[in-house]
Amino acid sequence: MTAPSGSVALLTDQYELTMIDAALRSEVTDLPATFEVFCRRLPPGRRYGVVAGTGRLLAALGDFRFGPDELEFLRQGGIVSPEGLARLADFSFAGDICGYREGEFYIPGSPILTVSGSFAETVVLETLVLSILNHDSAIAAAAARMRAAAGDRMLLEGGSRRTHEEAAPAAARAAYVCGFDATSNLEAGRRFGVPTGGTIGHAFILAHADERAAMAAQADILGSGSTYLVDTYDVAEGVRRAVEVAGAGMGALRIDSGDLAASATAVRRQLDELGAHRTRIILSGDLDEHDIAELAAVPADGYLVGTELVAGAGAPTAGLVYKLVEIDGRPVRKRSLAKSWRPGRKRAFRLLDDAGSATAELLLPPGAPVPPGALALQTDLVSGGRIIPAEDTDPARTVANARAYHREALTRLRSDALDLSPGEPWLPIEPALEDV
Repeated sequence: MTAPSGSVALLTDQYELTMIDAALRSEVTDLPATFEVFCRRLPPGRRYGVVAGTGRLLAALGDFRFGPDELEFLRQGGIVSPEGLARLADFSFAGDICGYREGEFYIPGSPILTVSGSFAETVVLETLVLSILNHDSAIAAAAARMRAAAGDRMLLEGGSRRTHEEAAPAAARAAYVCGFDATSNLEAGRRFGVPTGGTIGHAFILAHADERAAMAAQADILGSGSTYLVDTYDVAEGVRRAVEVAGAGMGALRIDSGDLAASATAVRRQLDELGAHRTRIILSGDLDEHDIAELAAVPADGYLVGTELVAGAGAPTAGLVYKLVEIDGRPVRKRSLAKSWRPGRKRAFRLLDDAGSATAELLLPPGAPVPPGALALQTDLVSGGRIIPAEDTDPARTVANARAYHREALTRLRSDALDLSPGEPWLPIEPALEDV
């Protein structure tokens, strides 16, 4: 991963580097430390979160270096002392990282990522870790909710024009992990292997003398199996012209405005009357998961989702934090009201019932006995600075593995876990072990 600015190491907050500088003088620099990533609470109305961005984080970790340009910037700005610059010049993460697998569901308090190493090499990663995981996990949770609402219908991601240019492929990646079928973003296809698709927009229709001429041009270039946009002027007329041009074998049409439920019902009836029984109907227009749920009864075949997805459907960040839980073997925590956390390194497990559904999340200190049949949630991701497995760093394969794992994780959810109605987190933390 190479940042647009050419530097991953400077995609960080200054206070992380000043802490390293200060640590060199207080002799804590090389003390063994453990940080955990977790959320204190889920966004309002949510019952779960979904881990996403782990693959992007591990790729970025390999580029987290302070080269001559970065060091000169820090020197000129007086940001870091000469001793600190010398330390950063040799920086290469040599610690260990374990975490929940990408695509897994989590609840408040879940230690979804654990970073261990010297204090200096772990504290400096906070912003890199959180900026990736907070964004991607927010998109993943929104995508999972939209997939739950859509059922088996097609879900297409098309939010590139509503977000930052680098956030766009990351959002498409997270959505694909959680069940979207394709994206309009070509960089997501090139970088991560996400299937891509696209047809025409209203500008193409408006650029022609009339709607029929535009559709004829589309049929000539893209074929009758492409998706025709029919709401530029009048939906019923647009459907009639599309069938005239593309024939009864027309692939699909898209409705992007107006009363989508009424239009879809009327269009399905019209298509059937015209013999276009196999033509699919795609709906779009700033849809969120609640809109999709309300459209469940209409004869639509899929949804194109943009703005609401890349904005996290009202929750643009997952609210994850990166906190020191252990230093030099000593469990630590902040005790401020509403901002405390469980001290000490933890192992995380899911308790399952006889049907394989999760019933609780279990947090144990290292070495504590594990109940029979409990599912281990954490897996080793980095050991001694090396990604595990070292050969499995292909971005497309990483995404495909995360998508497959998310489907597996879905099988462990209770039937009510994906309910869009507000409620408590779908799993409790085992009460007897809340304060390990």
